[in-house]
Amino acid sequence: MEKIPTNRARPRCLIADDHVIFSDALRVYLGTALEIVGVVSDGRALVLEAIRLRPEIVIVDVGMPLLNGLDAARRIKELAPKVKFIFLTMRDDPNLAAAALQLGPIAFVLKHSAGSELLQAIEQVLRGRSYLTPKLKADDWVEAKARARQFSTEMTPRQKGIVQLLAEGRSMKEIAGLLQLSQKTVEFHKHHIMVSFNFKSNADLVLFALNRGLIAPNPELQFKEQTIVPSRY
Repeated sequence: MEKIPTNRARPRCLIADDHVIFSDALRVYLGTALEIVGVVSDGRALVLEAIRLRPEIVIVDVGMPLLNGLDAARRIKELAPKVKFIFLTMRDDPNLAAAALQLGPIAFVLKHSAGSELLQAIEQVLRGRSYLTPKLKADDWVEAKARARQFSTEMTPRQKGIVQLLAEGRSMKEIAGLLQLSQKTVEFHKHHIMVSFNFKSNADLVLFALNRGLIAPNPELQFKEQTIVPSRY
């Protein structure tokens, strides 16, 4: 296996995961190969810190609170296009992987993969290549754009943000504060979304958010199943 380049200073890395124990373990595991410049626990903090710190790579969970990892990565790419992403997720969904691949050379690794696979993915991305976990065996990745439509911009970024926060169970008042909007504006957006997508209840909205990768399914179970095993390099 190729090693992470060592002909210069260690690559700067930002970790984004809402489970502190897991992100702390990653920091220790990767600390000798990468310079860990920060750890964040939600998607909005990720965007702010990525722009401030300008890491070379970001290791990010897809199911992040406040702003999911995929949309956070899209925002960062607009402002800092040289940043590379390693998506580390429990979701073995080829549609989600296809959407991530539209961001350029990225890695898509499952959290129950071995630590050695994560290192391999980082190596490939630092060399400008994409890495897709072999556990995802799509029949034809030429159709990636079609697969990615499930996670495309049918909603505006504002609408997607509101849907995610609503699906997380946050109140109108809390959402208004987070997005710096009036509560009436949030209520208007929710009404427009419910009508446009023919949602009959909040349960429909939550299911939509799950299917689109805006929230993670059963986050407590997700944490218990995270099993990247540290090994010596």
